[in-house]
Amino acid sequence: MLEIADITMRFGGLVAVDRASLHVEKGSITGLIGPNGAGKTTLFGVIAGFLKPTQGRVIWQSQDITDLKPHQRAELGIARTFQIVQPFQGLNVLENITVGAYLRHHRAQDAIEKARAVAIRVGLEKDIDLPASSLTVAGRKRLELARALATEPKLLLLDEVLAGLNPSEIRDIIPVIRAIRDDGVTILMIEHVMQAVMNLCEQVYVLAQGQMIAHGTPASVCNDPAVIEAYLGKGAAARMAQTGGAHA
Repeated sequence: MLEIADITMRFGGLVAVDRASLHVEKGSITGLIGPNGAGKTTLFGVIAGFLKPTQGRVIWQSQDITDLKPHQRAELGIARTFQIVQPFQGLNVLENITVGAYLRHHRAQDAIEKARAVAIRVGLEKDIDLPASSLTVAGRKRLELARALATEPKLLLLDEVLAGLNPSEIRDIIPVIRAIRDDGVTILMIEHVMQAVMNLCEQVYVLAQGQMIAHGTPASVCNDPAVIEAYLGKGAAARMAQTGGAHA
């Protein structure tokens, strides 16, 4: 469904992403992990059209969309959430979601009905009339997810949708994400919560210092020496192997 081919993103002298490639199969949940500052959110910006890459191509269902604007990609079926959640504070939950629904439904009543269905889908039905500013962190994360879902995407880019949640909140939202995929939405997710990565993702890519250093199943990636060293420092993989901790 999606192919990222040799993407490089430079900001002046800083190379944020360096010849990174990945592909996302239709109907999958694919993970993108890596240390802080690795370039993951920058790569999401390139995929969604907010950033134009210095070089490389973004291929969507065999079509080169590298030069398309974000709204054009949304019309094709690509939606994203943002790491820093910023709902429309002056609107209530339903109105926030309805904004996204207007992409596919131009009649107000149709958009509102779609938004209401999406709110129920992500577990916000009890909060639907509340001001967005009154939601908890977990509620805002669900609202961010709902606003993207309301555009009826084929591919959903989730940027740390679990960040800031406690363990019980994470357990509650994992089935919601899995159900979205089961309903036919392909997912590419940036995530630091390894519990979610291990439970949700079939394939995982690892980005470190702008470069893609590993790709495979969650279990194989977590035991990759290059990945261990990217997170824990040079020599960490060898020390873990000596103590029998690499496999664990």
